Amino acid sequence: MQDRKDPLTYKGAGVDISAGNEAVRRIKRLVAGTRRPEQIGDIGGFAGLMGLPAGVADPVLVACTDGVGTKLLVAIALDRHDTVGVDLVAMNVNDLLVSGASTLFVLDYIACDRVVPERIEALVSGIVDGCKQARCALLGGETAELPGLYARDHYDLAAFAVGVVERSKMLGPTRVRAGDVVLGLNSSGLHSNGYSLARKALLDPAHAGLSFDAPLPGDPAGRSVGEAMLAPTRIYEPAFAALRGLEHAPLHGAAHITGGGLLENPARALGDDLALELDLSPVVLPPVIAAVAAQGVGVRELLRTFNCGVGMLLYVDPAHVDVVRAALAAIGEEPSTLGRVVPRAAADAPQVRLSGAAWMHGAVEVE
Repeated sequence: MQDRKDPLTYKGAGVDISAGNEAVRRIKRLVAGTRRPEQIGDIGGFAGLMGLPAGVADPVLVACTDGVGTKLLVAIALDRHDTVGVDLVAMNVNDLLVSGASTLFVLDYIACDRVVPERIEALVSGIVDGCKQARCALLGGETAELPGLYARDHYDLAAFAVGVVERSKMLGPTRVRAGDVVLGLNSSGLHSNGYSLARKALLDPAHAGLSFDAPLPGDPAGRSVGEAMLAPTRIYEPAFAALRGLEHAPLHGAAHITGGGLLENPARALGDDLALELDLSPVVLPPVIAAVAAQGVGVRELLRTFNCGVGMLLYVDPAHVDVVRAALAAIGEEPSTLGRVVPRAAADAPQVRLSGAAWMHGAVEVE
């Protein structure tokens, strides 16, 4: 006769339902601070409900999804999880903004090897912080405990965002035209792109070989490598909110400088018959990106991988640039005038031309 075994349980298999319930209890009070007037009910149901804002004529819903990428490995290594939630919201909201939309809500998805309530609380506190900056609701989410799929204490984040814009106020290629002035809004550093390259350049012993607690070379703020790498992505909702109500609708388009950097993103707001000439001389390369560049990363690779100090481009009616600049200055934003939209010379001519920055050592063109 076989010896009697202990009962087989879900917790014994690696999933702790009680820990999950404790995590939900902790985050409920955080999420309440993101509630919008259009929200129906509270979190805890099977789905979140949200009405459309009143007064939006011919509303168009805008949706996107994104994650944080290998920046999470920095958070895990430093055991600091309260900032990457901001990144998660930012990467979605900034994509919505360029269409002219304001964000209604975000849904988050956290997948991990095991639920540690304190860690989930820290992650959600960052997501809530990001939602408050973006003036949107955290409408709901999911925490999935997946033992065997993730390494010990590893996790992944994803989010889904939905916004709304009046059809007549949509931004993008149909509105951007030759002569529009291009303004740049500063980034806060790496944001959430290029971390596989940044980690290799800064941390690998074959390259800079720095530790997370080492001083970041050339950083006037005296931050450590880890602090600089965890700096949250900027959320540009305040800048767009300052421009939405301006007379004459002077903002025609925008480009979020995310994956693909300054080489690939600017043209996404242009029609095929337009081109962009950018002078990056007013832009200061963030110290963390300069430190990566110092490890032998070429100019084109930098421009294609990182934002290089510009997190958002605005395409503005030239007759109203001063009004736009004043509105941005009123909220503490300091935009740089970086260039102009021009007619494209030919169908096969480069659509983006970058020049001006000393570190570029010449001009770079993008077809």
